[in-house]
Amino acid sequence: MGARDDLEGDGVRMSGPPILCVGALTADLMMQVDTLPALPGKYPAQGAALVAAGMATSAATAIARLGRDVRLWASAGIGLLGDFVIAQIERDGIDTRHVRRLDGVMTAVSAILVEERGERMVVPRYDEPLLAAPSVIPNFEDFAAVLVDVRWPTAAAAALDGAREAGIPAVLDLDVGRKPVLEHLAGRADHIVASLAGARTLTGGTGPADCVEALAATYAATVVVTDGGNGAWVRPTGDDKTVHVPAFAVNAVDTNAAGDVFHGAYVVAIVEGMEPAEAVRFASAAAAIKCTRYGGRTGAPTRAEVDAMLAAAHEQV
Repeated sequence: MGARDDLEGDGVRMSGPPILCVGALTADLMMQVDTLPALPGKYPAQGAALVAAGMATSAATAIARLGRDVRLWASAGIGLLGDFVIAQIERDGIDTRHVRRLDGVMTAVSAILVEERGERMVVPRYDEPLLAAPSVIPNFEDFAAVLVDVRWPTAAAAALDGAREAGIPAVLDLDVGRKPVLEHLAGRADHIVASLAGARTLTGGTGPADCVEALAATYAATVVVTDGGNGAWVRPTGDDKTVHVPAFAVNAVDTNAAGDVFHGAYVVAIVEGMEPAEAVRFASAAAAIKCTRYGGRTGAPTRAEVDAMLAAAHEQV
């Protein structure tokens, strides 16, 4: 575990190189509704928020809240919307020096409905230029680890390759996407942390344990498959045993960005030297706390909050 130095917020900042998150940066319009609509019509919202988000961005927020320096490699348009999302994430402690700004392109957007039970409906939109191959590549030796999502595949592939060449953890957030893209990225990662839906897309499996088996048989990586309130299944590289890590029981009000917070916390744990199952437990606690708060990534917990949840769970055993 790294040495702790300067105080920030109600926690502490860990020393050492930053973590690089690569992928999605979006402006999310979140609307709170009683239930998700099943038919066309007009539905009143009980609450609303416009927030900077995206898988990599939300993971970066979790990393910053947990006390690690973090940089984001993403794309945004030049204009008011791009200025808004960048200003918002910089206030959360995310270094944006690697965010590519594109003229004449709309920053990625999502419309999100969140119902009372915490489930959500997400409709994203990315202009094609946002996904174009990068012309400037960061120096991956500057980082402690790299975490990529599947939304900017060319940059994700470059980052995973660069991380492995630099000898640092190369972590893939494997979510729903086109199967050729998932295959292209999975073979480059040494940690594949997949949602059950993403794992099913890639493997054709049904349950999380089946998907872990299939991924571990195909890729030389530590494999984690998450299934929300049912917990996560993990198998370290070269191991022949899959371990189930139960989820924390909480009263969920907003599950949006919970998976991204899980990924960010998992990378923090790996950088700090935790074994995969322990890292999953740590990440599960962070994701559970986030689910109790409305507002997507803005509900990511601090390190003190995660440590307190883990300590309380330990006392109950």
